[in-house]
Amino acid sequence: MGNAPSKTSTKRINTSPVSGEKNSLHAGVAKRDITTENPGVNIHDRLYAKAFVISDGTTTMAIIAMDAVAIGGICDVRDDFLVRLRMRIENELHIPGSHVLVHATHTHPPGRLLCDDDQQIERAFDAVRQAHAALVPVKVGTGCGQEDRIIINRTLRLKNGQHWTIRQTNPCPPDDEVESLGPIDPSIGVLRVDRLDGTPLAVVYNYACHPLIGVARGQVTANYPGFASQVIEENLGHDVMAIFLQGAAGDVTEVAYKDVHEPSDSEPVGRILGLSTLKTWQTIQTNDAPIKMVFETVMLPRKNDFSQCIDALVVEQKDLLASLRFTSLNIKTFIPLYVQYMLSPEHPSNYSYRYLHAQAVGSEDLSATDERNRQNLDKYLGNIRAMEKLARIEDKIATLKRHETINDLANYAPIEAEIQGIRIGEFVLVSSPIEVLTQVSLNIKKMSPHKHTYLAAFSNGYMHYGPPASDYGKGGYEVTECFLAPQWQSLYEAKTQKVLNRL
Repeated sequence: MGNAPSKTSTKRINTSPVSGEKNSLHAGVAKRDITTENPGVNIHDRLYAKAFVISDGTTTMAIIAMDAVAIGGICDVRDDFLVRLRMRIENELHIPGSHVLVHATHTHPPGRLLCDDDQQIERAFDAVRQAHAALVPVKVGTGCGQEDRIIINRTLRLKNGQHWTIRQTNPCPPDDEVESLGPIDPSIGVLRVDRLDGTPLAVVYNYACHPLIGVARGQVTANYPGFASQVIEENLGHDVMAIFLQGAAGDVTEVAYKDVHEPSDSEPVGRILGLSTLKTWQTIQTNDAPIKMVFETVMLPRKNDFSQCIDALVVEQKDLLASLRFTSLNIKTFIPLYVQYMLSPEHPSNYSYRYLHAQAVGSEDLSATDERNRQNLDKYLGNIRAMEKLARIEDKIATLKRHETINDLANYAPIEAEIQGIRIGEFVLVSSPIEVLTQVSLNIKKMSPHKHTYLAAFSNGYMHYGPPASDYGKGGYEVTECFLAPQWQSLYEAKTQKVLNRL
C-alpha cells in the first residue's frame, strides 16, 4: 500500500547549468529491462522501468514508470518496494523520497511479468541513477490531444438504474437491458522535453485506459502502452524516450476488449495512441520553465457493509435458482428448435401451405405446437440469462469476501494515501494510489486552476478501485472490487484541490 517517504534531511543536488548557459532546467532519462527471467515464459516484448529526472538546480524530482500491474498490493511488486526504492534514491542520489513518483502502467499479466524482487529495486534504482547522471539542459512545453476511437467506459448503464461491467470473467448483460454508456476522458496529456538544440529528449504522456487485450497466445507484453511508446520513439529518433503514465482507467478499457472473432492484439490500439500523441507533440512549443513538487497525504475510510452486500446477492441468487424450475428443453433440443423458429417465425413447424390447409379444415394442431414450443424456448432463454447473472453473482460474492478479509485484517482502520502534485511548466500532474474512475478525474480537472491537469493513478502504492460515491449500490465491478467507503471521494478531491492550489 502507500508508504510515506522518510523525513530525513537531504542534500541539495548541484545541477546548475554550465558556465555561459542561460537555461536553468536540466533533465535526464534512462531505462532498465525488468522482464521476468523465468525459463519457459513466452515473451512477446520487453518490460521496462523508465526514469525521468528533472531539476532546476534547487528542486529535483524523479518519475519512474514501470510496466507492472501495480506498485505493491497485487501481482509482482512487493508492498515494501516503494519505501525501499525511495530510501535508496534518497540515501545515494539525495533526491527526497517525497520527490519520487513510482508509477505502474497497469499492464496485465498472463502470469509473472517481472524479474525477482531484489532485481526490481536494483534495476529501477539504476534507471534513476543513470538518468540523474545524464542531466542535460532542456526546454519543455505541454499540450493536450484527444483520442476517443479506442476506448469505452466498460461499466454499462442499465435501464433498471444498475451498472454492469464488461469483463472476461463475466458475460455481458442482455442487449435489451442496456441503456447507455458511462463517461470517458479521451485527453492525452503530453509533456515535450527537448534538448537545447531542439532534438527531443523525452515525451511524457498521460492517457486513461486499462491495458487488457494483450497479444495472441497470452505472451508477456507491455500491452498498448509499450506499442504506443515504440511508435513515438521510432518516429522521433534521437534516442528519445517515451514515458507512459496511466490515467483514471478504473472504468475504461479498449473498445475491442471482448471481441471474439480476431486474435488478441493490442498493437493497433497502441499504434493509434502513439500517432495521436505525436500529432499533439508537433504543436507544442518549448521554453525554460519552473518546476514544483507538492506532497500531501490523506486518511481514507474503509467500507464495512460487506455482509449486507453479500446477503442481498444471496437473496438474488436464490430467486434466480428458483426461476430455473419447470425447464423442459435441454441444449440438444433447444439449439435446433431455436434455429427453426428464428428461420421462419410465421411458419416454423412446416411449410406455409400446411398452415393454410390446417386453417381450411379447422385444425389448431400446428398453432398449438408452436405455442408450446415458443413457451419452452422463452423459458430456456430466460434460464440462460439467469445462468449469466448467477455467474456474475458468484464472482461478486467471492470478490466481496476477499475485500472484507483485507479490511478485517486492518481492523477497518483508515488507510493513508499519498497525493503528489508535480508541475513542470504548464504540465500539472497529480497522483493517486487508487484505480480512480473517470468521473473523479473529470471532477479534478474541472476544479483545477491549471489548464493542463492530469491524473496519474496506480502511483505510489495500490488501494484497488475508487468509484464515485454515486456509484455505490449500483452493482458495478469497480464498487465490488473496492475496500474504500464512499466518503473517500470527497476527502481525496478536497486534498487534491489543496495540492493543485499549492502548485
